Amino acid sequence: MKKVSASAVVLLGLFIFSIPCFAEDKVFRIEVLQVAKIDAFQRTYDSFINQLGKDGLALGKNLKVNRVILDYNLEKAGFFDKVGLLFKIRGEGSRIADAKPDLAVTIGTPATKYARDKITAAGVPLVFTAVAIPQAAGCKSLTEAGPGVTGATLYMDMKNAMKILRAAFPKVKTIGMIYSDDENGIAHVQEATRNAPAFGFAVVSKQVNKKDKITPALKELKDKGIDAFAVPLDTYFGIRDFETVNDLDAYCREQKIPVVSFAVMSTKGAVLAVGTEFDTVGIFAAQNATKILKDGKKPESMPIRHQEDLKIIVDIERMQALGIQIPMGILQIAKPVKDTR
Repeated sequence: MKKVSASAVVLLGLFIFSIPCFAEDKVFRIEVLQVAKIDAFQRTYDSFINQLGKDGLALGKNLKVNRVILDYNLEKAGFFDKVGLLFKIRGEGSRIADAKPDLAVTIGTPATKYARDKITAAGVPLVFTAVAIPQAAGCKSLTEAGPGVTGATLYMDMKNAMKILRAAFPKVKTIGMIYSDDENGIAHVQEATRNAPAFGFAVVSKQVNKKDKITPALKELKDKGIDAFAVPLDTYFGIRDFETVNDLDAYCREQKIPVVSFAVMSTKGAVLAVGTEFDTVGIFAAQNATKILKDGKKPESMPIRHQEDLKIIVDIERMQALGIQIPMGILQIAKPVKDTR
């Protein structure tokens, strides 16, 4: 029997450990950054982690996640609080850059907008999620995020949404929208205002502070002749344990005004909800993350993903209480309302 030289053994060992399958033994490190603890973001994060598990990246096995949620009082924050938040986000971006994880994930527009440059400059791939308008988070376009970045957006084609609203409410002419300084909320109202006229709608809007009660603004818009209220993607409607949504529901129930929602997370009181699901964008972000971690794909090689088929929810009970009839064509493709909170 021939003897195997020591150098041959070494070469064999190097060959074996260079085989790609041994990458499965690697523990991938992900840094997650978000601003404020809200239910919608938690839904996104949970679906992100669950999908990673389905794709073979499981916590406690080959995945380690460090999640930072920056404490921020959405209701009471003033100008200096907002400036302070910006510095905190950038500080976390620097920390993530120094930590050199295998991947960074940002949830929401502020975290994505103000941390991305620090992270990508360090060569750390970034995946964002729960961003309503990618361009508002520093992306080149709806589909192109820029160097080192990809993600999943809550964006929905407002033309499609308005088309659905026109089919559902043929007699409605003026829609009222209330929003805060939330970047997603502002973008949603701008999109609605720009696209509404093509479908025979006018949008009358009112900006409020997050600490404000919604009822005075509702009365003001009603006096301007609105036929329906529309809820944008705005954290104003999720604070104080959904107090704003509950007040909106009570007022519109009393005044017999239909409510439509572009936020399918908060459907209470809405006859119709049209939009993208937070769970879905969490799944999309995880699928892109898996391609980066397991397949070595560059983030910028993957387009930003969004839910093309909007989810439609109808509250039959509220429809009947208001004495309106949504056309059968909408009812056939919609799902019955349920409290998703």
